[in-house]
Amino acid sequence: MYGWIWRHLPGPTWLRLIESLVLVALVVLGLFEFVFPWANETFHLTGEATV
Repeated sequence: MYGWIWRHLPGPTWLRLIESLVLVALVVLGLFEFVFPWANETFHLTGEATV
């Protein structure tokens, strides 16, 4: 999968590296802004241990 993404990014190697870092940053941002809060509310993942 990563090879496929790398081959389809335009530009020389240095630009591909920057583009891939931006893509990773966007994925992480999306996870922290949307996915993790939704999962916390849906599955009640508050960090409290239940006995």
